[in-house]
Amino acid sequence: MTKLEKDFMEFHSENPHVYELFKRYTKAALSTGRTSYSAKAIFERIRWHTDIETNESLGFKLNNNHCPYYTRMFAAQFPNQANFFRTRVLATERVGSQQHAFNI
Repeated sequence: MTKLEKDFMEFHSENPHVYELFKRYTKAALSTGRTSYSAKAIFERIRWHTDIETNESLGFKLNNNHCPYYTRMFAAQFPNQANFFRTRVLATERVGSQQHAFNI
């Protein structure tokens, strides 16, 4: 497991509500009939919601390095929408020996 993956897994275990928001906003984008969308836009929506709409101080910063892992978690949980986000191959996937164990 890489440092980025470890950082993501730690963040996710401490902030499971972020993935709930990621799923909610992704499903909202899906409901518009789109066949694909930007995971980065979903991240910005989460930031907007927590910073502006709710004016919540949740005590976390959403690191852009986590975005690829949220997209893969979503694809693992919802295989019928696995292609909704276009993803690049991660360095660990190029090696081919790494498996991502996302705790959904």
